[in-house]
Amino acid sequence: MTEVAQQLRTEDASTADSDEHDVTDEPLSKGEVFEVLRNQRRRYVVQYLKQDERPVELGDLAQQVAAWEYDTTLEGVTPEQRKRVYTTLQQTHLPKMDSTGILRFDSDRGLIESTDRTRDISVYLEIVPGREFAWRELYLSMGAISCALAASLWLEIYPLSQFSDLTWLSVIAGMFTVTAAAHIYYERNMRLGHGDQPPELSYNE
Repeated sequence: MTEVAQQLRTEDASTADSDEHDVTDEPLSKGEVFEVLRNQRRRYVVQYLKQDERPVELGDLAQQVAAWEYDTTLEGVTPEQRKRVYTTLQQTHLPKMDSTGILRFDSDRGLIESTDRTRDISVYLEIVPGREFAWRELYLSMGAISCALAASLWLEIYPLSQFSDLTWLSVIAGMFTVTAAAHIYYERNMRLGHGDQPPELSYNE
């Protein structure tokens, strides 16, 4: 019986390791990432882990997340604020993130460790939820304006017809080029993990 029990334990351990390996290796869909990171507190967790890839203690994590959340220094966090963040991280957020492989949470030792998904998560989530500029609407508006301008030139409506078609073409091309450059710059600076603070705090300075 002892040998059988030992064999079963070995098989269970192998299965658990295999399951954990599969969870980490399989790519996350954008929907899964947004489901986990639509919560600000969980985004703060990812930000903290991106700063230091070594395993971190839950107490230290809770202290920093509370400081970001309450817009204060580490020393300025009250025991009540730290406890509130600590409890929700321990009971809700970290287990949820662990289940998707975004991090590893050892609840017994109170340690959190980053994974490959922690480092790669900005590939899935380029813009932090709730702070995205309405670029699609802007491009649509610019397209509509360009079409109206083209129609006006075709109908030779004054005073637009006073300028050559080449001049208007240059204006439109320049407008789209500048807007696209601004879009790229905005996205790069809003990527999760940019700088030492979460984007929500960095852009409030």
